[in-house]
Amino acid sequence: MVTINSVLNSFLFWAAWIIIPFIMEMVPAIGNIFILFRKHKRIKQKTKESEEQNLGFYPEITLMIPVYNSACTLEACIRSIYESDYPNDRINVYLINNQGKDNSFQVFCRCQSKYPELIMQWLNAEQGKSKALNMALFNSKGKYIINIDSDGILERSALKNLIAKFEADPEIQVMTGAILIEPRLIEEYPWVFPKLLRKTEFMEYAQAFLAGRNYASETNSVYTLSGAFSAFRKSAVLNSHMYNTDTICEDTELTFQMRYNKKEKVQICENAIFFVDPIDDMNKLYTQRQRWQRGSLEVSSMFLKDKLKVNRMFSDPTVRTLVYDHTFAFPRMIWYLALICLLFMNYSMQMVLFSVAILFLGYFVVGFFYFFSTVVFLKPFKELQKYYRKQWYVVFLLPFFNLLVFFIRFAGIINSINTSSAWKTRNFTEEKQAFKDEFLGNTSGIRGAIQKFRAFVNVPGMEDE
Repeated sequence: MVTINSVLNSFLFWAAWIIIPFIMEMVPAIGNIFILFRKHKRIKQKTKESEEQNLGFYPEITLMIPVYNSACTLEACIRSIYESDYPNDRINVYLINNQGKDNSFQVFCRCQSKYPELIMQWLNAEQGKSKALNMALFNSKGKYIINIDSDGILERSALKNLIAKFEADPEIQVMTGAILIEPRLIEEYPWVFPKLLRKTEFMEYAQAFLAGRNYASETNSVYTLSGAFSAFRKSAVLNSHMYNTDTICEDTELTFQMRYNKKEKVQICENAIFFVDPIDDMNKLYTQRQRWQRGSLEVSSMFLKDKLKVNRMFSDPTVRTLVYDHTFAFPRMIWYLALICLLFMNYSMQMVLFSVAILFLGYFVVGFFYFFSTVVFLKPFKELQKYYRKQWYVVFLLPFFNLLVFFIRFAGIINSINTSSAWKTRNFTEEKQAFKDEFLGNTSGIRGAIQKFRAFVNVPGMEDE
């Protein structure tokens, strides 16, 4: 009987700590890898007359750039458009000022003088980002609409590669570009830990877009367009409800429109790269990931109220993503915190540490598969590929970074329950202070109750009776 109990206990332990995470996270990742390498093989078999080299006609395009206090980054963004290998006389640039208070307009005026070949217009909007983007859509010209953020820069061939993929396949109506962290800005950080944090973010972005979304594009399961760099056929986006003003994740909402209302496939152009700044600090990371999480929940609620059924988890990629990222968040949280409890349930420290080590070993293996897959996708960009390869050791940090992001996203789920949606939310420092105040308030209340109770039972003179 003792032997049977020991076997059952061991089985339950490994089922909970190894098998379940393996099935939920590693098996899908292994499937992703096979699909990615199949795509690599297909790309390798193409002739040298590839779609990016074969663009003989340059259709007119419109670039929309939302501007909000962007004076520090706007000129670099405009310069990257000017220096791209797409003809400047085929580009219309709309800069949409969304109630900014700095001197972004003066930067725009200076750029008009420095880059006269670019056709640029300044639009003032006073009703939020979504309405500002819709204003630019109504004023847009050309065959394709491209939305980029004002705090990033285009890789030189990004526009050409993006339009080439559109032109090569008339069935494509909507695409997202690949977002990467600017390596030069990472290397400017003087301290080891801040630089390491930003290198980890660089690795996360590279694998998320060049591996994760490439796989999703192959299986028609891209969850959201990137708000920093996305593109549409003008006919398709004007035939939609355009950008929704009732959510902070207008890019995700438009993605859902295209998938559910228009039945369009959402794809990625992996060789159209847009560089963004590295994260400033923990406060920025905290507010950014919480905003993404809250926006995802909002949009899912708009589109999937009647579709969130278990049987749709296998047929609808959006439902599957939602169930994994949100519904499983609570048991995953318990799973993480239960590590401490295991030590009080007759499990040895050695067994707990060994199981966690096995689990993270699996994460490392999957991470390196994604790493090598991403290296192949970066082949057309020699310097960027070289920099990415040199960061191989960061793969070992990714599981811990992802764990940190999971807890931030989980906090976003909790915060979305009792607070209204807004662009400005409490950052990490403010959350810590709020928790501290709440904790001290509660403990002071308890201390006050204890003191009153003591005063009540210790009535003066009672001990003399």
